[in-house]
Order: sequence, then C-alpha cells, then structure tokens
Amino acid sequence: MSSPIDLIKILETLKTRLRLIIILTFSVTALTGIISYFFINPVYEAYTQILVNQPPSEGEAYTSTEVETSRELIETYNMIITSPRIMDPAMEELAMGGTRSDLVEQVNVIGEGESQVLRITVEDSSQAGAAEIANTVAEVFQEEVTQIMKIDNVSILTGAEVQENPSPVSPNTLLNMGLAFILSIGLGIGISILLEFLDNTIKSEAEIEAELHIPVLGAISTTKIESASDIKVLPSTKKSQGSETYGA
Repeated sequence: MSSPIDLIKILETLKTRLRLIIILTFSVTALTGIISYFFINPVYEAYTQILVNQPPSEGEAYTSTEVETSRELIETYNMIITSPRIMDPAMEELAMGGTRSDLVEQVNVIGEGESQVLRITVEDSSQAGAAEIANTVAEVFQEEVTQIMKIDNVSILTGAEVQENPSPVSPNTLLNMGLAFILSIGLGIGISILLEFLDNTIKSEAEIEAELHIPVLGAISTTKIESASDIKVLPSTKKSQGSETYGA
C-alpha cells in the first residue's frame, strides 16, 4: 500500500516544482545548443579507399588462397600506414606543423568488412584539409609499400573528394541538444525530489497528526477583507488603542 502513496506524493512534488523543471530543461538545452554551434570548432571528414590485391600466379586466375592472403595483409598494412615510415614523408609533403602523433590522431585506418579494401579516414578542421591529408597518405603508402613488402599489390581505388557544402561530423548540435534535453529533465526531477526531501516544514493537518500523534481540533483560515463582501470594517471608538472592530 505504501508504493502507490509514495508514487502519488512524488507526482505531486513534481507538479508543484514543474516550473523549476521547465526552466532548468530549457536553460540547459539552449546553452548546449549555443556552445555546440558557436564555441566548438567543427570537424570535417574525408576518406580514400585502397585496394590490396595479391597478384595471381603467372597465367592463372585468382584463387581463394590469394584472396585470403590479401585480406590478411590488410592488418599489416593498417599498422604500416600509421608508422613513421609513412607519416614522416607525408608530413614533409604536406608541410604540416606539429608532431607525428598529431597526424596519427587524425588518421583512422579500417578494413571494409571482409573485402580487400582499406579505408583511410581523416578528420580535420576543414574538409579540404582532410581530403588533402587522406590523398597524400594514400599516395605515400602506395610508393613506400613496394619497398617495404617487396611487392606491388596496392592501388588507390577512390580518392578523397571535397564536397561543395560539407557537413561537419562533429559537433552534432541536434544530438547534443537532444541529450541535454533528456539529461536536464532527469536533473530537474532529481533536484525537485531532493528539495522535497530536505524540506521539513509542515504543510497540512495530516502531517501534524502524523508528527505529533494528536488529533487536529480546528483550523484557522485566512480571509482577505477586500474579497469578503459580507464583512464590514467599523472604526474603533478608542483610537488610542489602535484597534478596530469587525462586524457582520
């Protein structure tokens, strides 16, 4: 029996503090949108695809073994692309400042499912810069891998392109505002319940009976004289005492 009563009390608490919840939710959501749109630098993305193709034996078609070997090489090439052997020449060609670690953090190399294709994805403050870095890293890798692996089995499948009106991948303003909206509602509810828990004032006759374990014999209510048409205010004959007499 206590659960429904507690639930009703919680709902009543939220109802009384609904204004607090609405103001907090609106403020946090709006602030998140402003910060995401005006104060966080946008990040753009571009990628290039590389085909790892193990050459077949002379005069023979590709076999399943050769295809599987190409797939296994992808993991090796993944490590080679982010190694100093590739990153350092790429930085020199791009005339980039900063350190090699900064460039490595911008580059992400993954395999395209179970295929023989590698995707080099680059994030930068501009899409043109991201596309330039992706294409340069792919070209340097294609040149260097023949000397590293002693085999020419890498070709650029798709180069990175710059779109006319690129959309940043970060920050996602709508997503951030949606998350802020949900979290601020939960925060508002939590604060409302906490304030109710910390409030130890007595607000009703029932609470008096519960706290003091004595019955309430009567209650004195307040009435505004201006709104009570059946009450007349009579001036006191003893003005020195500063009192007034009320009559119906």
